[in-house]
Amino acid sequence: MNDGRFDNEFSAFLRTLKQKTDIVEVIKSYVALDRKGGNYWACCPFHHEKTPSFAVNEGEQFYHCFGCQESGDAIKFVQEIESTDFMGAVRILAARAKMTVPEGSFDSEEAARKRKKRDAIVKIVLDTARFYLANLYSGDKRAEVYLKYIQGRGLAPTTVKKFGLGASLDYNALPDYLLKKGYSREDMLDSGVVAENDKGRLYDQQGERLVFPIINAFDEVVGFSGRKLEKVKFGKYKNTPGTLLFDKSKTLYNINLLKKLKREQPINEVIFVEGQMDAISLYQAGFKNVVATMGTALTREQARLIKRYTDNVLISYDGDFAGQNADVRGLDILKEAGLSVRVVPMPEGKDPDDVARESAEAYQACLDKAMPVIDYRLHALERNFDLSLTAEKRQFIAEALKIVKTAESESVKEELLKKLRDRTGITYHALERDLQNVKKDAPAEVELPKEKISEAATGTDKKRKATRFILAAKLFSAPYASKVSVEELPLKDETHIVIAHYIAECERKGERIRPSELFELLDEKCPEFNAILDLNYGDKLTGEIAERFFLDSVNTLQKEAIEEEITRLNGKYAQATQEEERKQIAKQLSECIKKRNALKKN
Repeated sequence: MNDGRFDNEFSAFLRTLKQKTDIVEVIKSYVALDRKGGNYWACCPFHHEKTPSFAVNEGEQFYHCFGCQESGDAIKFVQEIESTDFMGAVRILAARAKMTVPEGSFDSEEAARKRKKRDAIVKIVLDTARFYLANLYSGDKRAEVYLKYIQGRGLAPTTVKKFGLGASLDYNALPDYLLKKGYSREDMLDSGVVAENDKGRLYDQQGERLVFPIINAFDEVVGFSGRKLEKVKFGKYKNTPGTLLFDKSKTLYNINLLKKLKREQPINEVIFVEGQMDAISLYQAGFKNVVATMGTALTREQARLIKRYTDNVLISYDGDFAGQNADVRGLDILKEAGLSVRVVPMPEGKDPDDVARESAEAYQACLDKAMPVIDYRLHALERNFDLSLTAEKRQFIAEALKIVKTAESESVKEELLKKLRDRTGITYHALERDLQNVKKDAPAEVELPKEKISEAATGTDKKRKATRFILAAKLFSAPYASKVSVEELPLKDETHIVIAHYIAECERKGERIRPSELFELLDEKCPEFNAILDLNYGDKLTGEIAERFFLDSVNTLQKEAIEEEITRLNGKYAQATQEEERKQIAKQLSECIKKRNALKKN
């Protein structure tokens, strides 16, 4: 149960935090903003778009996207961009403002339990990383094989230290070490760094492996990836299992150093590699804009994560990547996230680590040959066929035309057909005719969510439009709106009622109306509030036309209310049986009709 004194303390803390937080500076640290007119604009970080429709209102301290309808204050933005909860965003902003978050019972019991569990796991994983690092330089003979491997891969001591590489020398030392540190058995198991065998004994998940700590964007060690140095039939690499801290589908290796790089300079493009060693080698060679996946196919979460840092991605997998068609198709996930994707062709049988160790110039030469995904698909396909054999050349052409068919524009199709002509010797016109006969898969029908259908059906309603305009004019203090009280408006929509009540409270207390405060009163996803915010941009609320529309809108709502009252009174009159009652209702009807006629004249 919350303590009232703490509630007041935390509310005061939040007010101070918001006063010290400039939403423009916060969003600038994630997205490039351009000032135009009275607002800042950018391409929305929450959906793919080519024309900026994401606006940041510095004066009122909120953002709003006209494309996807996302909106909120600084706390909400950090929640969305960092994929965290309310308190997580508060802590991030508090650290930025050099403020200490008051500890207390503001979390629910379940949230408080999870936070306590997470804090315990963070400490366990960090101590585990220190344990592995100490092993590597302990002087133990068992550590020599790992040091020799690192030296053989050409990694400098400074690089090893920067990435925190370590070693597990056996299966038993880590659990014993953590138990002596006072950690509970349950928390150790929940952290994923140890597991339990069928006899109930704890053992090191990364036993006898070279260990790569996985660090998130907040510089927290969240898990580990371990590599067996001797030959094994399977499981050369092993990741920490999923925990409260670690989800490999939402994590990218080296994201912490990429974030630091962005603070130092703009990042034009990010290089994607397959493994930790590739990422480390490229980083040491000077290619600091590199991240690695966690041994899984690319995910939407990873695509959204990288979109915070750049709009351009270079896929740099090993030389055998050309034959991995499933992985090539997986690159569409990056394109769907609004990222421009090119693929780096590698020498046959070599990976980025091999080339980077030759020289930085050799790897740069590979980057310079990066090509769009569709071009790379053709490049990858060709490696599977011997074009000197007629049957294989025909098969290649048939498969290649299916790829060309997926091109987004006719100009790209033409360019690709010319490349096919040059590679196969078949005339351009013959290839073009065959392309016309290739069937393109029909796009799947997209079913609108019910709430979107409902919004589309009611969004053009005259009364709803009028209400939105009145509330927007009041929220943003249009001078012509001051004489109208929102308490007199006939409102039925719950969102409209909440907004009107907030405006009325501010007016009664003589306080400034701050639209950003409504983000705390309304649901996170509120299409109606977003539609009202849409009216705040451009000159929609200014000038004589806006003033006339405001007065017309007030008139519309008043007429609507009177018409409803007349309908109600007519029904009541029809049911009345007493003469005196009927006279009273008739008098009320007469007054309503007079008001309606007066409004019609206006």
